Amino acid sequence: MTPTEEFQDLRPLLFSIAYRLLGSVSEAEDAVQETWLRYQTATTRPVSVKAYLSAVVTRVSIDVLRSARVRREEYVGPWLPEPLATDPYDDPARSAELADSVSMAALLLLERLSPLERAVFVLRDVFGFGFPEIAAAVGRSEAACRQLAVRARRHMDDGRPRFAADREERDELAARFFGAVRDGDVDGLRELLAADVQMVGDGGGKAPALAKGVYGADNVARLVGSFMPALAAIGAAIEPQTLNGQPGAVVRDRDGALIGTMTLDVLDGRIQAIRSVVNPDKLHHLGPLSDAWAVANEVRRARRR
Repeated sequence: MTPTEEFQDLRPLLFSIAYRLLGSVSEAEDAVQETWLRYQTATTRPVSVKAYLSAVVTRVSIDVLRSARVRREEYVGPWLPEPLATDPYDDPARSAELADSVSMAALLLLERLSPLERAVFVLRDVFGFGFPEIAAAVGRSEAACRQLAVRARRHMDDGRPRFAADREERDELAARFFGAVRDGDVDGLRELLAADVQMVGDGGGKAPALAKGVYGADNVARLVGSFMPALAAIGAAIEPQTLNGQPGAVVRDRDGALIGTMTLDVLDGRIQAIRSVVNPDKLHHLGPLSDAWAVANEVRRARRR
């Protein structure tokens, strides 16, 4: 196998590592491209191409993550990860870890970790790398990496819900939710929402969003139950779709251009959180984009009629 073929074979893994570290599709793709450039210019052939490339993409991602944290402190409104339609890496032996680690909730938990903790956790708990490989990737001793893994795991476990919904329950609840959304059924929506549900939007100052969030079943049900029918009145459509391994939807205008995405966190038979991404910088990889400001103005006019 040629170096190019080896790299292409490992590209899905490299992207999946970088995405979990960065929470950004575009930055993950850039990290993978930088890894390829470094591989091309390497003067010696590594013993394990997988270990070498995984280490390089991890180091590149850590550097990006450190600079990204400064940018996120200045971010306008809530920051959410870029929605991911499909995780390109598939490993049946680690399917549960892979699915859990790509959810919006898990990616937001990872944001609480230091860059090194995040890298060690992703490589060890998600992808099953050994500590010798992890130590080489992050430039720390194996003993230090074990300590980082323990701290990271503790932080992640503290933030995770105790009981996750099974896929069938989750998908059935999501189907009922989007049905109630289409019908503008406020009472039906309220029954599906947890009492302390939160709805958060990420517009990054570049699209209309819920800058401070909406909280509580009554408030969220009324907002969703009134806003979504107004979208339908101007020809927009809500298309249920799995995003980040979770029930979600893409919202499109009358011409099929993307307005934004929604993902649902489901726990204990109720929807605990609704996260919406409308920042156009985070949606380019999903297709042609609509003008979210123009859509919002049209919706306001429709609601006044």
